[in-house]
Amino acid sequence: MESKELSYKLINVLNKWDPFNVGEGEFDPEIADILQAVHDYDEADKVARRIQSVFEFSFEKVLPYKECLSIANTLLAIKNEDSCSL
Repeated sequence: MESKELSYKLINVLNKWDPFNVGEGEFDPEIADILQAVHDYDEADKVARRIQSVFEFSFEKVLPYKECLSIANTLLAIKNEDSCSL
C-alpha cells in the first residue's frame, strides 16, 4: 500500500471516530496533526498523548487518555499492516 493509500485509511478511521461529533471534514487540521504523529512514532503512548494534546488545543476539552490510546492502537495497527505488506 502506498503512503497516500495509508493516509486515506487513517483519515477514514479518524473521521468515523469523530470524538466531538463535529462531522466529517470539520477537524481536518487535527487529523493532519494526528497523521504526522502516526508517521513519527511507533509507540501507542506517544501517539495517544499527541492526539489528546491536539484535541485539547483545538476544542479546549481533554479526551480521556484510554480513548486516545485505543484509537492510537488502531491507527498504528493500520500503519504496521501497511509496512508489513511492502
